[in-house]
Amino acid sequence: MKPSIIRDIKKSESGHRKIEWVKGYMPVLSAIEQEFLSEKPFLNKRIVMSIHLEAKTAYLAKVLKSGGAEVSITGSNPLSTQDDVAAALVEDGLNVYSWYNSTDEEYNEHLNAALDINPHIVIDDGGDLVHLLHSTRKDLIKDVIGGCEETTTGVLRLRSREREGLLSFPMISVNDAFCKYLFDNRYGTGQSVWDGIMRTTNLIVAGKNVVVLGYGWCGKGVAMKAKGLGANVIVCEVDPIKAIEAYMDGFRVMPSIEAAKIGDMFVTVTGCSKVLTEEHYAVMKNGAVMANAGHFDVEVWKPDLEAAATEKKVMRNNIMGYVMGDGRILNLLAEGRLVNLAAGDGHPAEIMDMSFALQALCAKHINEKSAALRNKVYNVPDEIDKKVAYMKLKAMNIGIDSLTKEQEEYLKGWGE
Repeated sequence: MKPSIIRDIKKSESGHRKIEWVKGYMPVLSAIEQEFLSEKPFLNKRIVMSIHLEAKTAYLAKVLKSGGAEVSITGSNPLSTQDDVAAALVEDGLNVYSWYNSTDEEYNEHLNAALDINPHIVIDDGGDLVHLLHSTRKDLIKDVIGGCEETTTGVLRLRSREREGLLSFPMISVNDAFCKYLFDNRYGTGQSVWDGIMRTTNLIVAGKNVVVLGYGWCGKGVAMKAKGLGANVIVCEVDPIKAIEAYMDGFRVMPSIEAAKIGDMFVTVTGCSKVLTEEHYAVMKNGAVMANAGHFDVEVWKPDLEAAATEKKVMRNNIMGYVMGDGRILNLLAEGRLVNLAAGDGHPAEIMDMSFALQALCAKHINEKSAALRNKVYNVPDEIDKKVAYMKLKAMNIGIDSLTKEQEEYLKGWGE
C-alpha cells in the first residue's frame, strides 16, 4: 500500500471529536461494532471503501476495522471529504486517500491508491470503484468476492452492467433496502439538502417558489421539507405515476420549462443528466438559486451555463453567480455537486446509523456467502433489513406487537 494521501495530519483533533460526536447518535452501528470486536468476521480480509468521507463514514470504516479487516478508504465526491476526519482515520490506523476540493486527476489518483489494497470486498457510493475494477484495474478482480452499493446512481450503473452480462462479482444494493431508502433517501436527503442550501445562501425558504425536479424517494423528502419550511413547492417529473403522486401530496406539477419561469430555488434530484439546460437558463428569474442533490454534477448542466454567461463571479462561499447577457444573475451552489455534502455535513447521524448498519451487515453477508452468490445485483436479505429495524427500535426504546401463531396461520391461509 502507498502511504496515506491527506492534506494535513495536524487537523486530526477536530476529526476525532466529530467521529465521537456522531458515534453517540449511532447506537445500531455501535452495537454491531461490539459484535464485530467479539466475532472478528473480517479477519485477513481487505475492504476498500469509496463513500463521502465525513464523520459518519469514518465511524463505519472503524467498525469494519474492528471486525478484523484491513481498510482502505477514499471519498466519492471531490467536495465532500472533510480533511480533519481523514487525518483522524490515519491516526486510527486506516489507509486514507482523499482530500477536500481535489481535481479530477487527484480524485482518480485517490481512487486508484485506495484500490491498491487489492480488495476482497468493495463498498461503493456511485459506482466509481466498480467502474475502475471493470476497466483499468481488471487485474484486481480475481481477489474480489463481492461488495455493496450505497446510492441510487450506483445501483443504476450496476444493473446496467448486470443486464449486459458485464458484472464480474456479486453486489448488494443497500440503496434498495427498506431501512435505507425509506429513511436515508427521504428524511436524510430532505433535511440535509435544506441544511446545505440554507447555511450557504442565508436566504429564507418560506414564501418562495421551490422547484423540485424528480419525485423519487429523495425528491419526496426534499419537497416535504420545503413544504414544512413554508415554500410553494412545484414538482417536475417524467414518470406519470410519480407526477400523480406529487399532485395528490399537495404539490403543483408542471413541465420544467414552465417551472423555470417562476421558480426562485431549484433542486435537481433525478439521477439523470441535463435536467436544467440552456432553455431553462434563458427564462429563469434574476437571482434564481440552483442546487443539485443527485450523485453526479451533471443534472444542472454547467456547459450550457458557462456558454450562456458573459461573466462569472463568486457571490458567497460555495455560490457561483453566472451573469447572463441581459444582466440576470443565476446562482449555482457547490459547483452543481451534491449540495448536502459539498455545502453541508450530509445526512443526520441517526439516519446514517441505519444505512451504515446495513452496509456493515451486508459486507459480513458477502464475506460469509460469496461462494453461493452469482455475479449479479442482490437485494439486501430480508433478515438483515429487519434486524436493523428491530435494533433501531430497541435503541429508541420503542416496542411493537408481534403476531400470534393463530394470526400467522390466518395470514398464510385462504379458507377462513
